[in-house]
Amino acid sequence: MRNTVLYFLGLLFLASCGSAGGSGNGELIGVNRRAKAFYQPDPYGMVFIPQGSYTMGGGSEDITKSNVTQTKTISVSAFFMDETEITNNEYRQFVHWVRDSIARTILGEVRPEEYLIEENERTGEVYDPPLLNWAEEIEWQSEDQEVRDALEEMFLPEHERYFRKKQLDPRKLNYEYYWIDLQAAAKKDFSQPANFLDAGLANRPQGLRDRSAFVRRETINVYPDTLCWIYDYAYSFNDPLTEKYFWHPAYDHYPVVGVNWNQAKAFCVWRTELLNRELMRRKGEVAQAEFRLPTEAEWEWAARGGHALTTYPWGGPYTRNEKGCFLANFKPLRGNYVEDGGLRTVIVGHYPPNDWGLYDMSGNVAEWTNTAYDPASSNFTWDMNPNYTYNAQPDDPPEMKRKVIKGGSWKDISYYLRVSTRTYEFQDTAKSYIGFRCIQPYLGRDQRDNPAKASNVY
Repeated sequence: MRNTVLYFLGLLFLASCGSAGGSGNGELIGVNRRAKAFYQPDPYGMVFIPQGSYTMGGGSEDITKSNVTQTKTISVSAFFMDETEITNNEYRQFVHWVRDSIARTILGEVRPEEYLIEENERTGEVYDPPLLNWAEEIEWQSEDQEVRDALEEMFLPEHERYFRKKQLDPRKLNYEYYWIDLQAAAKKDFSQPANFLDAGLANRPQGLRDRSAFVRRETINVYPDTLCWIYDYAYSFNDPLTEKYFWHPAYDHYPVVGVNWNQAKAFCVWRTELLNRELMRRKGEVAQAEFRLPTEAEWEWAARGGHALTTYPWGGPYTRNEKGCFLANFKPLRGNYVEDGGLRTVIVGHYPPNDWGLYDMSGNVAEWTNTAYDPASSNFTWDMNPNYTYNAQPDDPPEMKRKVIKGGSWKDISYYLRVSTRTYEFQDTAKSYIGFRCIQPYLGRDQRDNPAKASNVY
């Protein structure tokens, strides 16, 4: 017993010598035990895309002679990417989260104050307003008249209902989120000080600037524009898709459409918060990297599937396989839409993946990227992780709101399915042929590295 006590006392003494605030015996050893050993797992539904170098824009003829797809050798960091486009059912989780958070805010269902204090002390986070109580189900048809009256504002007013159906008002589904404009924050402040005493303030490091000036708050309605099926194609009968495509279970695993670039960006912010709050608050783990839209360079690198100068994601120069079957959902044979197996969109993952396990990188729906469109962007972007970003404001001219879309869709000819083809759409428009998928940057060099060398706990 005595030996056991001495053993534990010795361990306690050694631990105190190596504590986070210890001296390390006078040696520079870094901060000890600052966190658990970090490991970045494959996010659910995503595949790993290794870092690499390739000729962006190569392997395809510029048949339009527009000179907007110029070849350039670039290098790209590793990342994870959704193996399919975001589906209706996945996006519906976002819509339902926004719906339920608004309802809980209205009802004032918050966690007990003492729980919040305990939670804030454990995580080091302070929430204002307090966290919503997600543990209790919302009683939409509650017997409590006060509850029903409080939730009434979320439904369509009576004069907008038909067949007396009580339905949620999509106009109320607004999501408020924050993001930091790092591009603006990184700009140098070359303003001259008014006098010598102000010089220290004017020349202080950029990291000490008041970052509130770069925090952006945005509010956006998250419900897809279901009418896009009609106004995209006048004189075409698409009413059933307008009425059923987003919410009916028959289309659960079809790619979501009618989502503009701003909504896709908001989805990525929500997805990041959904994961990190779960990891940090409930499991005490370190936050993961943010989800976001891929840059044009990342998208093209992923679409190539490791092939240097391929025309299409499947690695060949043709749209059919050796059996004569089409390899994507597009507009073949001068408008014989059904020849490839689909009339409009089809279920995700219907066609074979590329060599990195990504489905539908060409066809089905075109995809938003994070990159702003400029015909000459390859001339001024860097050759490592190139990206041209412009955060357009509502009052900016239309040409400043153009975002690159890639991959082609069910309504496009094969030229737009080529991995190097680039075109654009305006960030505040929603189309029946544009969807998106997310990426998550890999925090490190390569998955094959020894994790102990990348993150270690002493």
